[in-house]
Amino acid sequence: MGLSSERGGVQNPLIRYAREAGWEYIPPEEALRLRGGEAKPFLHPVLVEQLQRLNPGVVTNATKAEEVIRRLLSIRADIEGNYEAWEYLKGLKTVFVEAERRERNLRLLDPENLERNRFHVTDEFSFQSGAHRIRADVVFLVNGIPVLIVETKAATRLEGIAEAFDQIRRYHQEAPDLMAQAQLFALTQLVQFFYGATWSLSRKTLFNWREDVGANRDSPVLLNFETLVKSFVAPRRVLRVLTEYILFARKDGELSKVILRPHQMRAVERVLGRARDPEKRRGLIWHTQGSGKTYTMLTVARRLIETPEFQNPTVLLIVDRNELEQQLFQNLEAIGFGHVHLATSKHHLRDLLQRDTRGLIVSMIHKFDDMPANLCTRRNVFVLVDEAHRSTGGDLGNYLMGALPNATFIGFTGTPIDKTAHGKGTFKTFGGDDPQGYLDKYSIRESIEDGTTVPLHYQLAPNDLRADREAMEREFWAVAELEGVADVEEINRVLDRAVTLTNMLKNRDRVEKIAAFVADHFKNYVQPMGYKAFLVAADREACVFYKEALDRHLPPEWSAVVISAGNNDPPHLKRHHLSEEEERRLRQAFRKPGENPQIFIVTEKPLTGYDAPILYCMYLDKPMRDHVLLQAIARVNRPYESEEGQRKTTGLILDFVGIFEDLERALAFDSQDVSGVVQGLEVLQARFQRLMEEARAEYLTLTAGKEGDEAIEVVLEHFRDKERRETLYRFFRELQELYEILSPDPFLRPYLDDYQRMVEMYRLLRAAYEPHVPVDKSFLRKTAEIVQRYSRTDAVHPPKATYEIGPAALMALLQDEKPETVRVFNLLKELRRLVDEEGRAAPYLLSIGERAEEIRRRFEERQVESQEALRELEELVKQLNQAHAERASSSLSPQAFAVEWWLRTHRVDPQQAAQVAREMEAAFAEYPHWRTSRKQEGDLRTRLYEGLLKIGVSEVVAWADAILNLLRRAAQ
Repeated sequence: MGLSSERGGVQNPLIRYAREAGWEYIPPEEALRLRGGEAKPFLHPVLVEQLQRLNPGVVTNATKAEEVIRRLLSIRADIEGNYEAWEYLKGLKTVFVEAERRERNLRLLDPENLERNRFHVTDEFSFQSGAHRIRADVVFLVNGIPVLIVETKAATRLEGIAEAFDQIRRYHQEAPDLMAQAQLFALTQLVQFFYGATWSLSRKTLFNWREDVGANRDSPVLLNFETLVKSFVAPRRVLRVLTEYILFARKDGELSKVILRPHQMRAVERVLGRARDPEKRRGLIWHTQGSGKTYTMLTVARRLIETPEFQNPTVLLIVDRNELEQQLFQNLEAIGFGHVHLATSKHHLRDLLQRDTRGLIVSMIHKFDDMPANLCTRRNVFVLVDEAHRSTGGDLGNYLMGALPNATFIGFTGTPIDKTAHGKGTFKTFGGDDPQGYLDKYSIRESIEDGTTVPLHYQLAPNDLRADREAMEREFWAVAELEGVADVEEINRVLDRAVTLTNMLKNRDRVEKIAAFVADHFKNYVQPMGYKAFLVAADREACVFYKEALDRHLPPEWSAVVISAGNNDPPHLKRHHLSEEEERRLRQAFRKPGENPQIFIVTEKPLTGYDAPILYCMYLDKPMRDHVLLQAIARVNRPYESEEGQRKTTGLILDFVGIFEDLERALAFDSQDVSGVVQGLEVLQARFQRLMEEARAEYLTLTAGKEGDEAIEVVLEHFRDKERRETLYRFFRELQELYEILSPDPFLRPYLDDYQRMVEMYRLLRAAYEPHVPVDKSFLRKTAEIVQRYSRTDAVHPPKATYEIGPAALMALLQDEKPETVRVFNLLKELRRLVDEEGRAAPYLLSIGERAEEIRRRFEERQVESQEALRELEELVKQLNQAHAERASSSLSPQAFAVEWWLRTHRVDPQQAAQVAREMEAAFAEYPHWRTSRKQEGDLRTRLYEGLLKIGVSEVVAWADAILNLLRRAAQ
């Protein structure tokens, strides 16, 4: 079998590699026997045995094991139940031991002793949940418990990963009781391997797996399917991921689930390795903004505390701001960290360290000011410093390290280390033990490649709106203390002294003009895509000025000012003070599509630590550079996917101060560290232009000089080859994403007619070859407007829908004087519509629909040409006519009649088909609840087997499965 075979090309090799990695394969029939039926998720005898083996003195016999299994099966079929299932796997649940008259912890896994666990893999895992039946491609079970579900797709399927993800989502809807037990899923099509956490089903939480611990990211071995599979399903890694790298977080009463990305897992392991190293006591982790640094730190802290090897250590989490301290504390509470010591003052911190406090302490760096030396001299003290590039400069860092002379210090930063003396100091403080300066590094380029962040593009505002160059040069760029600036407060202090520059930035006429520009830009570019924006002003007063000006151009509820409150603020600033609750409500609303506010006006507060993936555009009117600039613009680099499936592919910065006129000057880092961090919008324009030139040469020439049905036939024939179609789909997707970002723009005018032709070609092909995909929903918003607004009479377009539906309309299509290829697709389209609209009431139509889909497949693959396809479709329409006529006079129920017609479409003699249908009529009456009752389904299935055997069917089980699945589909 070649690459196009799902089972032969992907599924079978995956199972082979899993076996080589240490998993025992059991065939589907054996797995079903061990489970005791399709409604049972566990390998029952295996779990009974392992519960006793892993819990001596606790689960003392099979009866006690059965009690535990009943508890596992009774968990809720949702994310809350999944959390409970994870607590069982983690060893956090207890059972009452009568002999000891106390609760004892229960173990389902033994992560430390691999050989005490049993690892099974099986495929074609059918699971019945009420009226629904699913079949997962591959399932991995540890000690009989399904923990990982894998969906495989053929390597040649363009949308393979997306289709597999849709299946995983469907499993959550149709088999939630199975998904409540499983903790992980993976999707693969040979060339790609993605993974995620069950019950976390946004596209942005789907991660690209790479085994890159100690490997070069560019090494060809990373693309090797065997390496990807074996590294991901290695039994020790699976146990570690299950117990260490999954987090559940509860915020505002809502439970969510997180799984770490590969670079986070790698960093955690490297930090733990450094913690074990008696010779090295420093390390620097650079994980670029938006790549999950906080969860990495929290996982490190938890692993250090929970690992017996570290002998009940003290772990300090150090931050440098009130807001970050609160955020960190909330995150710790959200993931259920247990008891955390929050140092409320310098005295409290000193007291905690003097009392030899163990566990986790959260403190701000300034609380180490004047801290005495040698306050805690133990070696099992681990200090995790957030934003290390700004936290440990000067005396504070000396006090911190002097107080804890034998501690291990790990610095975390979201920006690379700058080239200034301060930056070199950070390297010296944390990076001295590593040749490259970093214990672990996850660069901007890597995060974009992985889809962890999106690329950023900037656009310079029109010259007449930009800040005065001379004032910028004199009062911003020439200020030596700003080189390598890491704190927005330092920039604020410089701007407070830069009177000329600040007055110019806050000039009311200038503010009015920029507000008018922003309002127009937001309405035309940002809002149509469903995104939101920040307006970053020079200071708090400038924020208020912008709010007043924007309200003259946009509804007041569209924007909100978020600034820090000052005790001595004048009345015009006090009007915009927010209580904690008001600010929390605004921040929550900003994250949600369709809710106001849509624009936040800020100067400092939400520029660090606030994540809103829906944020797409930053209107920048505050001078910034280096770390502060990187941190600010990273607010717009978070991936986002709307409920309709629209994905954010870039973030935009519109520059009103001219920072991006000289990018190297604005970002004083090694060029390799910031390569590709932000590019001009003209890069996208040039790419769009190249793609349109390619479209004109490759695709639009197909219909040159042709109109109407003739043009349609040419396009449908040319793209019968699936690889050709999928190449076009890939091409159009990029073209459409660029159009969405650039439109409206005078630059696009010369391309609009040809872009519309490409839209129509894509629409025709998707409607004809992928009728199950609602094509118009796949368009991004601005392209969807083109589809709705324009309809060219001479263009390639999908066949028009008929208003009548049924055999007569289909016969009319057969006689239509159109090219043969066009008639084939018109007939297929109408047959599908008929089945979709009437199949529930008339299940026999589903078998006719299956035959139509088979004709479509063979036609697409050129197994039959248009004439033969038309002949087969004509025969199918005649069958449909006959079925309609016979249904009208038949006394059979819809179910029994569907059985008869399924058999007839599979070449069974009509009299024999009618005989089986009559026998099944009695069976359906006797077992009316067969869809929900396991016993009734078993009895009904026996009767169906008997009927099929009587008429000489050899593949009895397969035919019975197909018939019953058809009836289930009709009932859904």
